[in-house]
Amino acid sequence: MNLATNQASDTTSDTQSNGPYFVNFNQDCTSLAVGSKSGYKLYSISSTGHLEKIYENDDTDFEDICIVERLFSSSLVAIVSLKSPRTLTVCHFRKGTEICNYSYSNTILAVKLNRARLVVCLEESLYIHNIRDMKVLHTIRDTPPNLTGLCTLSPNSDNCYLAYPGSNTIGEVQIFDAIHLQAKTMIPAHDSPLAAIAFSSTGTKVATASEKGTVIRVFDVHEGTKLFEFRRGVKRCVTINSLSFSMDSMWLCCSSNTETVHIFKLEEPKETPNKQTADEAQSWMGYLTKAVTASATYLPSQVTDVFTQGRAFASVHLPFQGLKNVCAITVTHKVPKLLVASADGYLYVYSVDLTESGCCALIKQHRLDDKDRDESDCGGSGSGAAATANSTNTESEKYQEMIAATESPPKGGPFRLDDDTEFPPVTQRTD
Repeated sequence: MNLATNQASDTTSDTQSNGPYFVNFNQDCTSLAVGSKSGYKLYSISSTGHLEKIYENDDTDFEDICIVERLFSSSLVAIVSLKSPRTLTVCHFRKGTEICNYSYSNTILAVKLNRARLVVCLEESLYIHNIRDMKVLHTIRDTPPNLTGLCTLSPNSDNCYLAYPGSNTIGEVQIFDAIHLQAKTMIPAHDSPLAAIAFSSTGTKVATASEKGTVIRVFDVHEGTKLFEFRRGVKRCVTINSLSFSMDSMWLCCSSNTETVHIFKLEEPKETPNKQTADEAQSWMGYLTKAVTASATYLPSQVTDVFTQGRAFASVHLPFQGLKNVCAITVTHKVPKLLVASADGYLYVYSVDLTESGCCALIKQHRLDDKDRDESDCGGSGSGAAATANSTNTESEKYQEMIAATESPPKGGPFRLDDDTEFPPVTQRTD
């Protein structure tokens, strides 16, 4: 779920204004990070779609921010600027302290993190750090040219997998075990090169899209088997901007450079009663389905695939097209809401009607650049990285902040990941 216009060639026009050119949700979609020419901001997002700014840097050390990644709802953020595109800075934003910074041999294209690992993606290599002390544990070298920095890290530390393109000519997904530091599997996902990859919250499913942008597939990470296949469209090829699972892994959303965002429901088709099956068999659709099935042995696979692929449960028509954007799904009381943040500095919140497939309504619109800001209610080992980590704190002090930020609340405890006052660090209140 990452909108990273983080290459200098892509951000030249954006830097002419103070508007955002990087927006990204955190791992559980409770926070939104915004990077711009003037610095970076962090917002919290409530279950109802309310947006509240919780931080904005007020110094000149962090300007022209092209990447900012927050670890869940902790105070830990990873930052890259256009002024120093080869340097990663890790900060504790609430204390206003820099924990460390690392320099790499080439431009940083993406940064991914969970409570166990931090991954830095360069054009032809990936660096895997232990997030608690930022030591480089492993370097994946000579990866296929990855100009957009396409990669993703599972939010789940137990299934701590890294996914990245295994080829730049076909859509192979390389799954790498970031805990045991070994390749897990290669998934042949598409015929065309990959454009988007996303893990489910548990790290057991991975969704993919290719540069053609017409088909979305979901695979089982452990077995590499295909679980779902969805048809996004047939009329035109598009550029997929983002894929995102809901936290319960029941929904998947997909945004592109068009005005349409698609929402897919991840459930197996229910078996229909015998009478209904008989009725459908007599219908035109039943006849067509039977004909396609019977002819599958000699019809081209491209033809039969169109009839067997799933369709979107719902779609949203955005008030813009051609802008980079990132989408996410939150679920409250089993009712999903679609969030779309765009590079022009707006967050849109849509409700999804579960009783009527295809129905979505814009319920909130937020402006992110603070210019006449309003909230509209719409009726509803480190050889490649420089081995120097600079900080004003001592080694033990600065990494204590890293350790505190990566601690998970106790299972079954009273702490919530979306409560910034309780996480991190996790402490038992006495009042």
